[in-house]
Amino acid sequence: MAIGHCQSARRQQAIGKDVKFSIHHSQILSPKTFNFTSGQLHHSKENYYIMLFFLNGFMGSGKSHWGKIWAAQYKLGFVDLDEAIEAAEGRSVVDIFESKGEAYFREVEATKLREMGALKNTVIACGGGAPCFKDNMQWMNENGITVYISATPDEILRRLAKGQEQRPLIKKLNQAELLFFIEKKLKEREPFYAQANIILSSAHITEHTFEEKILVY
Repeated sequence: MAIGHCQSARRQQAIGKDVKFSIHHSQILSPKTFNFTSGQLHHSKENYYIMLFFLNGFMGSGKSHWGKIWAAQYKLGFVDLDEAIEAAEGRSVVDIFESKGEAYFREVEATKLREMGALKNTVIACGGGAPCFKDNMQWMNENGITVYISATPDEILRRLAKGQEQRPLIKKLNQAELLFFIEKKLKEREPFYAQANIILSSAHITEHTFEEKILVY
């Protein structure tokens, strides 16, 4: 199966920095509306603070790892987009790629991502290619806070080597081929990842990063 390329970054429209959310400004989450002691979101003037946090980055960058930690820490919901797709399709992402092809997977991915818009106060870990297709990154920027967790090719290589067989795009690559794939795909995807509201280095993320870098955005 041929590996699909990210759609051209030229098709992406620039996102205005002053347009971050589709919800009313009075509902935007800020440190003042978050109880850090109890770790709970609350409401004011009958408006509930509704917020989605989209974590993006290359496979193996730590999106699900940190997403689960932050969600538990602040009593938020957590969704792994690939796992949501697997539950809906009744098969693994690997099986979907092998039986239906990447084009089918990207259609399902875009549909399932937009279903996340009905959630509130939830951290969503997206697949590595999700921002690059179907105007997904634009949609995420319009419907929540987007975070790009960046990592170097060597960091990603070390992490992916542990569970490579579970990732359809790389399961048959040797180490040299895998490093080449990572470097090539990172270059293709960087223009999409870079559209995120917040960019974090995976090497410097801690359990406090959510409060220090994301909630204060």
